[in-house]
Amino acid sequence: MLPLYKTIQSPVGQLILVARKTRLAAILWENERLNRVRLGPLEEDTQHPLLKETERQLLEYFAGQRRRFELELDFAGTDFQIRVWHALLTIPFGETRSYRDIAVQIGQPTAVRAVGAANGRNPISIIAPCHRVIGSSGSLTGFAGGLAAKQLLLSLEGQQSLQLAF
Repeated sequence: MLPLYKTIQSPVGQLILVARKTRLAAILWENERLNRVRLGPLEEDTQHPLLKETERQLLEYFAGQRRRFELELDFAGTDFQIRVWHALLTIPFGETRSYRDIAVQIGQPTAVRAVGAANGRNPISIIAPCHRVIGSSGSLTGFAGGLAAKQLLLSLEGQQSLQLAF
């Protein structure tokens, strides 16, 4: 069975929601980098219950009515990547962490660059909030959806004082 997808419009551009059976497998960006998230062929299903529920929760989040997502997730990656992605889920709404903070949290304090690489391959953007991970200097660093989208998401969550890193 192929993963199913639904495309939605959002304040950060078009998003592609992807499900494997009853779990969310990915949220892809409009200008997604080729092979950042490997899913293989997809089949469109605009009525899939999980994809409709994901859309509903995302729209509530963008409207400022939701701080936590309640969805079953299906992370596919290496053990290390999955540990990083699960650590992202522990970052509270409206807060940020550095790549070093995540490395320490997963018990690998010298793996800061590897954490950054795993963060960049996070398949479930927004819900596994990789946008809440910033440079140790407090600057905004790379983001699959682009730095403007990262700034918008952080502003939505009340983190408006962060600076873009160029």
